[in-house]
Amino acid sequence: MDRGLAMPTISAGILLFRTRNALAEVFLVHPGGPFWAGKDLGTWSVPKGIVGAEEDELAAAKREFLEETGFDISETADAQDLGRFRQSSAKTLHVWAIEGDCKPDAVKSNSVEIEWPPKSGVRRQFPEIDRGEWFDHVEAMQRITRGQRPVLEAFYGYLKSG
Repeated sequence: MDRGLAMPTISAGILLFRTRNALAEVFLVHPGGPFWAGKDLGTWSVPKGIVGAEEDELAAAKREFLEETGFDISETADAQDLGRFRQSSAKTLHVWAIEGDCKPDAVKSNSVEIEWPPKSGVRRQFPEIDRGEWFDHVEAMQRITRGQRPVLEAFYGYLKSG
């Protein structure tokens, strides 16, 4: 039995983007639940989730986007692979950029069950994502989690090269 390195968990996500007034905006989501309720800067994320054992990574990214936002982009064919980004020694995030649009006030997320308050033994349901919003480059870099900043850097680099 190999007691060496475990295979890292792969998450897959979609960075939805649009152009407004000649500027690119990206759609990010804010985590739901009471722990995140009062936090803003450095907490937003690309809609993402764990890839199943036999699941295609882009298909998983689109599935997770639907589960976390309620917006179906499964028929979108034009996806720009932004690459893989190490999140920790045990997790890698694979992200694609897709041009599209959605209404942030219509976000409808799946829910997750967590123990709240911590160590209380009480399990409660909370939306996985409590809101989504469009951000320009500067604002997105302030809002997104530190570990996902390289995703935005890759995206804006892709726009400049395209």
